[in-house]
Amino acid sequence: MSYYLAIDIGASSGRHILGSIEDGKIKLEEIYRFENGISKIGDEYCWDIQGLFNEIKKGIKKCKDIGKVPKTIGIDTWAVDFVLLDENDEMLGNAVAYRDDRTEGYMEKAFQVIPQDMLYLYTGIQFQRFNTLYQLLAIKDKNPEYLKKAKTFLMIPDYLNFLLTGKKANEYTNATSTQLVNSFDRTWDKNILKEYGINEEMFQEIKMPKTSLGKLRKELVNEFGFDMEVILPATHDTGSAFISSVCNDSDSIYVSSGTWSLIGVENRFPICVPQAMDYNFTNEGGIDYRFRFLKNIMGLWVIQEVRRNLNNEFSFANLVVLAEEHNYFKSIINVDDDRFLKPDNMIEEIQNYCKETNQDIPTKVGEIAVCVFNSLGHSYKGAVANLEDIFEKEFKKINIFGGGCQNNLLNQVVADVTGKEVLVGPVEATAIGNLVAQLISVGELKDLGQARQVIKESFDINIFKPNKGEV
Repeated sequence: MSYYLAIDIGASSGRHILGSIEDGKIKLEEIYRFENGISKIGDEYCWDIQGLFNEIKKGIKKCKDIGKVPKTIGIDTWAVDFVLLDENDEMLGNAVAYRDDRTEGYMEKAFQVIPQDMLYLYTGIQFQRFNTLYQLLAIKDKNPEYLKKAKTFLMIPDYLNFLLTGKKANEYTNATSTQLVNSFDRTWDKNILKEYGINEEMFQEIKMPKTSLGKLRKELVNEFGFDMEVILPATHDTGSAFISSVCNDSDSIYVSSGTWSLIGVENRFPICVPQAMDYNFTNEGGIDYRFRFLKNIMGLWVIQEVRRNLNNEFSFANLVVLAEEHNYFKSIINVDDDRFLKPDNMIEEIQNYCKETNQDIPTKVGEIAVCVFNSLGHSYKGAVANLEDIFEKEFKKINIFGGGCQNNLLNQVVADVTGKEVLVGPVEATAIGNLVAQLISVGELKDLGQARQVIKESFDINIFKPNKGEV
């Protein structure tokens, strides 16, 4: 039996998932889980990169402990964040998180150099204040010595791969999220880098998912007691999740549901027209040079923060039950308002929003929860309407996958407000997509088409139909 290891690291936790193929089906086994999060260092909100790497190593050692040594390994994380390395491969500054406010105002400054419409035409990437481009411009102003000393730019999973292998590469799906990659020639856009005065020499060659980076560093082989091949999945977690879609037809919309909700379709070409820019859709890179034409919605981050404000007294399942008991509550917030990106207190921010918009103010936990879930559903509805306007067609189905698809209340809300059939699953979409890239790379699966068929046959898919009369 051959085993393959997917390490999926999100904003709040990471998991080691062992995968194998048995009787023509993909089998998964979670063998290790660890916490992740941002913490304040000085005046910056940062990731503990060394801590993450230590957790990665602990999970790898767990494989040997249970007698299931993986043949290959792949790492995926969130997008846009990065590290800069000096000539000795030491980090310059902290691994600052995208929720830090250092980029405030830099998107507008960027448009003074390259107009917004031209920047979108070049890159096809949506405008979010935390995009890598604006992070680099903030560093250029606030810590110019970092950019002067920087010899290497690596995104978070790129850096973790470097720690594993000693090899430097920028993986394609994550690189596209920087707003520095030309969407048509799929390489670093030298004109953009030149215009913003960013040194192009620090960027690495862009590598595609399924590329092998080779074996582990010798010292790690000694530490683990075995070697394995490091293979690039779609290192942007959404890129891996989209691989697992089970509605791969032209009438379906995909939703990767987690801390962020990413809603859109899969294309063979980028859509960089003004209408797409006005709706703030993005053209992120996918496996096999596909494009994920999608929109970022704040997602379950809002309820995660609500839970944190309640001192984690309630499980997510408890919050869903309480929301169902308070379904009379109808106030709606705009989850994509920047005020919900990282407020001091999410509950107070929700209440203030409702007060300012002359709606009923949620006070009970169930009212707050149902407000969040209904608001997410209505945000999905708006994105679906945008997609149908852009493509001038009606989409029949929505496939929701990822950890957030376990929220059956939200699934039903989406079906009701959009009036569309909702297919739910697979839950472990990101880890599955990560594994699929490894399996194709080593020849266990032929291609993406075969992989998606195997995924359909391997995992349960639930269906939610809209209730008539719901709006």
